[in-house]
Amino acid sequence: MKKMHKLLATTSILAMAAMPMAAYAQEVPTATSYHGSGVIQNQFKAVPGTIGQITDFVNDKTGKFITVTGRGLTTTDQKEIVLSITKNTKIVNSRGKTVALKTIIDEKKVVKAFYSPAMTKSIPAQSTALTLVVQDQSFTAINGTVTEVQDNGILVKGKDIYSGNEATIVLHFAKKAQILGQDGKAIKASDIQKGMNIQAFYGPAVTMSLPPQSTTNYVIVNKQAEETVTDQAVGTSGIITEVKDNKVTLMGKGMEKGGVDYVILTVDKDTEIVNEEGKAVTAEALKADVSIDATYGEAMTMIFPAQTHADKIVVKAKENMKVVGTVIGSDSTSEDQVYVNVGTDQNVNNDVILNITKDTKIIHQFGGSQDLKPGAKIVAYHSPMMTRSLPGITNAELIMITSNDNLVAPR
Repeated sequence: MKKMHKLLATTSILAMAAMPMAAYAQEVPTATSYHGSGVIQNQFKAVPGTIGQITDFVNDKTGKFITVTGRGLTTTDQKEIVLSITKNTKIVNSRGKTVALKTIIDEKKVVKAFYSPAMTKSIPAQSTALTLVVQDQSFTAINGTVTEVQDNGILVKGKDIYSGNEATIVLHFAKKAQILGQDGKAIKASDIQKGMNIQAFYGPAVTMSLPPQSTTNYVIVNKQAEETVTDQAVGTSGIITEVKDNKVTLMGKGMEKGGVDYVILTVDKDTEIVNEEGKAVTAEALKADVSIDATYGEAMTMIFPAQTHADKIVVKAKENMKVVGTVIGSDSTSEDQVYVNVGTDQNVNNDVILNITKDTKIIHQFGGSQDLKPGAKIVAYHSPMMTRSLPGITNAELIMITSNDNLVAPR
C-alpha cells in the first residue's frame, strides 16, 4: 500500500476536537445545503462516515491502516474505505472511553468510522481516520438475491459480506427500516420483488431455525428483478418428485409458451443439463425434491401423466422444504388453509398448517379430485418461511395428492 499523507482540513480538526458531535453526525436533521463531500449543518461540516466491521489491518513501515466494510452513513459516503490510523485518530466507545484497536479487530466489533473528506479516487477510496466509535451492538450483512417475498418478510440467498460464506436467511423489516433503491432514494418494502439483488444488514439477534431469521433495518436494492429466460420454448418449471432409470417425474407449472403441469421426461445423451449459471452438470444432479426448468418438444404421449423427451434441463439451487402426511379437519384453520398431520402419527409438534394461495399448485398423482379433504394423503412442498407457532404456518407451493379416500384420519 502506498504511503498516505496526513491531510487535515479545518473541518477535520473541528471534528476531532468535538468528538461527540462527529460520532453522531448522521443523526442531525436533513441537510439543507452541500459543499464538497461535507454537509453544511448549523455552521459546522459533518464529516463523511462508514459503519461496518474492520476487514483488513496493515501495520508496516508505511504506516497503520484499516479497511472498514459496511455502508455509508449517508448515500454519498463510502461503503468500503481504507483509513490511515494516526496519532490524532480517536478510538472510543459510545460513552467516550478509549478502546484498543486490537480489541475491535479481535472481537469483530462494528465501528462508525469518521474520516477526512480529502480522499483518493481509488477503489476502495483511501483517507485519514478522524474518529472510530465502537458500537454497542454488532450486525452482519448479506449480498444476495430475493428468492421469495411474503407479507412478513423476504427470503434472501447469497453470501455473507464478511465471512464470504454462502448464506440463506429470512429477513423481517424493522419498523423504521431504511430501504434504498439504486439511486439512493427511499423505496417501500412492497417494491421489493422476487429476483432482485440486494444488500441487507441485519442482527445482532438471529434465530436458530432453518433457515435462520432476523430483522433488517437497512436494505439497498442493487438490481431490478430479472425475467426468467426460457428460450421461448414449451416446458415445465417445477420439482422432481421421482427419478427412475432414465425417467424424471416433474410437477409444477407449464411455461408461458406452453407445457403441462405434470410430466414424465426421458433424459438421455441428447438432453442438455446445466445449472443456473449455464455450466454443464451430469444427470446425477437430477434427484427427487430438486427444482428444475425443463423444456421439451410439443409432441408428447396422450396419456396421464404426459410423457416426452427432455431437450434441456436447468437445475436450480433452490432448497425445497417438504412434508408428508394426512389432511385432517381442524378448528385452527381458515377457509384457505389445511391442517397436515405430518407423518400421520400421534405427534402434534411436527404438524403444519398450509396456506393455500393463488400460487399454490395442487396436482393429484393419479388424476383424481384436487380437493384437499380430510383423509387425503399428500406430499407438500412449502416456503422455508414459517411461523414459530405450534403448529407452524407456511405457504404451500406444490401439493401432490397421493390418495384421497375421503376418510377423516384418526389421531
